[in-house]
Amino acid sequence: MVSFRFKKSSANKDTSTSGQGREFTIDELARTANTTVRNVRAYQDRGLLAPPEKRGRVGFYNEDHLSRLKLIGQMLGRGYTLSNIHEMLDAIDKGYDLRQLLGLTHAITSPWTDEIPKNYNPVHLATMFGTSLSRGALAKTIELGLLEPDGLRYRAPSPKILHAGAEMASAGLPLLDLLDLIASLRGHLESFCDQAVSLFVKELDQYGDNLPPKEELPRLAQLIWKIRPLAMTAIESEVSRALQKSASKFVDERIVGLIDKMAEEMPNNPALQPTGWLPPEPPVNSEEKK
Repeated sequence: MVSFRFKKSSANKDTSTSGQGREFTIDELARTANTTVRNVRAYQDRGLLAPPEKRGRVGFYNEDHLSRLKLIGQMLGRGYTLSNIHEMLDAIDKGYDLRQLLGLTHAITSPWTDEIPKNYNPVHLATMFGTSLSRGALAKTIELGLLEPDGLRYRAPSPKILHAGAEMASAGLPLLDLLDLIASLRGHLESFCDQAVSLFVKELDQYGDNLPPKEELPRLAQLIWKIRPLAMTAIESEVSRALQKSASKFVDERIVGLIDKMAEEMPNNPALQPTGWLPPEPPVNSEEKK
């Protein structure tokens, strides 16, 4: 989550006179907002909720408190931390539109893939990988985060890459070598991604510790959504180009060499000659034809 480090919070200001309608004790407020008294007090201590109006020894809350408390619950339900919520509530108090704030944070923090994690039991993994899934390979897979222990099962955040590894292992490629390849690939990709994200961070840096102007939020959110597919396209294109280059450099020359060697040995080695194969006739130059 991008953090906009506000220097001052306005959530502590007394808003007890601004609310209209019903009033609540702390127990009534917690029950109406579907939370706990402990949470209400914790939110007050963190400056997320204004203090109640004191009448003697009893504090009374109003509908402003209830609305704020419900909003906090909704944002927690969407995965925001209390620190994130504090910053956004402070921005709302300064006149920012909540939908635009959420739009920007959603563009930044939402997953970059629609792939759904999947659970596998040990028998399923053994069927997929066969004997290639040794203890060392399993430990390496967990270390890379390709599998996560989950009780008696394993959770795969990306089933696609797991199945791709199983296919290549079944084709004869050593699984440990494939895992080392993934580890190496990550280092290069993370460097690229850091540079790609830095392009957006530069847009935010010009505002220092403050939020961008309200009118800039839609543009910044749209910029992030544009960067996402372009970054994936760039990665796919460059990986394809690099693979083609490497294939030409390391594979073609070896295959061509083997073919040339076989062509030289075929005429003198019947074992290399397929059924019905005849050695090619030597070329006839034009003078011999005459």
